Amino acid sequence: MERLTQRADFLAAASGSKVPARPFVVQARARPDQGPTRVGFTVSKRVGNAVERNRVRRRLRELVRLDGGPHMRHGYDYVLIGRRDALAMPFGQMKDEFARALHRLHAGRKAN
Repeated sequence: MERLTQRADFLAAASGSKVPARPFVVQARARPDQGPTRVGFTVSKRVGNAVERNRVRRRLRELVRLDGGPHMRHGYDYVLIGRRDALAMPFGQMKDEFARALHRLHAGRKAN
């Protein structure tokens, strides 16, 4: 899994599919190539101060690291947008929300 770093990649993912969950929003876009999965993370200032935003970002990164492999597809760019609920939600519940969000995102699409 690679990280998204360019603003253009984040904007392209925003034009793709979007699935809201309580602690985050997952955006995804299929790329024309079948390269490795790329993931980006963003947390706005509305979530809280820098300490809280960084805590949300760390939780999202760990979520993808632990649970993203079997659910994410090659050739896709994903962006996770953190919400304030990610601070207080138990991590196990966040994992369930993440799996459900990815399932809803890919429902009806051909598996790669």
